[in-house]
Amino acid sequence: MTEDIHTRLNEFIKKKGLRSTPQRNAIVDTIFESKDHFTADELWERIRKTNSKASRATLYRTLSLLVEAGLLQEIDLGEDQKTYDPNFNNSPSHNHLICVDCGYVTEFEDNHLELLNDCLTRRMGFRPVRQSIRIEACCEMLRTKGSCPNLIKARVEGKRLPKKR
Repeated sequence: MTEDIHTRLNEFIKKKGLRSTPQRNAIVDTIFESKDHFTADELWERIRKTNSKASRATLYRTLSLLVEAGLLQEIDLGEDQKTYDPNFNNSPSHNHLICVDCGYVTEFEDNHLELLNDCLTRRMGFRPVRQSIRIEACCEMLRTKGSCPNLIKARVEGKRLPKKR
């Protein structure tokens, strides 16, 4: 899949009069080697571990280019922070369930939701282009068992946790 992303990105940047660089390619490789959602800061930490020569400015420009080219989607998972989703190329109509306790994000698709969205938008005189649903919910495991492996993993990995409300 990364090869396809590189090809599509290179075509896009050529049209914009830009060129491919090793730093940009390293960022793209790092983004698409995982299906995890990420923030720019989380990506920066991953980039630094690869000993890439990419700068923070190159990282932000590459994120903008990928979003503009339609290869990466910027999504709102809460916390007033931009989050990026590398998975929507394979399934553009997926939605997100977010645990308000541990921050774990689960993607889901449902044909019933797509049909409902299609019916609603057409009835109101629109044609659906894309959908994105974000559901925030409490962690069932934390509630029933008193602990959650996702919460422990998030703390160990230093991931951002939802703010307590």
